[in-house]
Amino acid sequence: MSFLLFLDESGHDHRNLPYEIHGGIAIHAEKLWAFIQAIRDLEQSCFGDALHTYGSEIKGEKLLNKKRFKWAAQSPLMEPVARRKAALRFLNDNAQGQTPHRESFTAYGQSSIEMVHGIFRLLIGHDARVFAVAIPRGIQKPANFTTQDFLRKDIVFLFERYFQLLDQSDDTGLLVMDQSDKILDRKFVRHVENYFNKTQTGRWRASRIIPSPLFVSSDMTYPVQVADVCIYCLNWAFRIPSRGMNAPVRQDIADQFAGYLGALQHRAVLELDSGEKITAFSIAYVPDPYTARP
Repeated sequence: MSFLLFLDESGHDHRNLPYEIHGGIAIHAEKLWAFIQAIRDLEQSCFGDALHTYGSEIKGEKLLNKKRFKWAAQSPLMEPVARRKAALRFLNDNAQGQTPHRESFTAYGQSSIEMVHGIFRLLIGHDARVFAVAIPRGIQKPANFTTQDFLRKDIVFLFERYFQLLDQSDDTGLLVMDQSDKILDRKFVRHVENYFNKTQTGRWRASRIIPSPLFVSSDMTYPVQVADVCIYCLNWAFRIPSRGMNAPVRQDIADQFAGYLGALQHRAVLELDSGEKITAFSIAYVPDPYTARP
């Protein structure tokens, strides 16, 4: 059996989010089906139905936008059964073009936030780990950048951290990615294959990481949607000031979810040639992805 790393991206439209992030969740194959079933049950308990039935899905921006927090704060926390019924009325009213009642808005906001809490609790309960690498939003590729057909440094770091988990576990891993634009997907696959086939480090890491990513549609795959939620929270609530990652946070997200992100990091203790031991964390920040290490 092996691990699967479900990957997504955040902030690549260069609009509202502070950083560009590639990342996601790693979960062992033997725990994957139980996790998927638990997420499905959680969705039902929060909303009374599957969100895709109403043209929505489990995404960070949908569950945690500022309106959801505003709606949730309209009244004290509702009792779960009453909240679920009112949240379902919200979905049905919207589907029928009707304006939901105030109670339904409140319930939907509270259910959205509770869904994210439940996602993080299930990730911890199924021994999942969050892997992600952030870079500054909108950073430009240098005109003299010569390695166009290879992975950027931030993606290399992401695979490095994943390899550390697999090496520590004496296991292998698969990359599972959100299908987007076919041309961009093919380009990324070419870069991945070049890294694993044409670089010494990549060939070594291919002993653990299967070099060919598997592409899936996010609206059909709960783990990819969960990955989206995690890296959305990272973008707004997780910072590494010592590395220069210090953009403003959304305090509403940070107060409720930043602690989960720290708990879900993988930590690998590495011994350098000098004999010094350091800890490599699975969430990293790369100020410039176009220059050589570090």
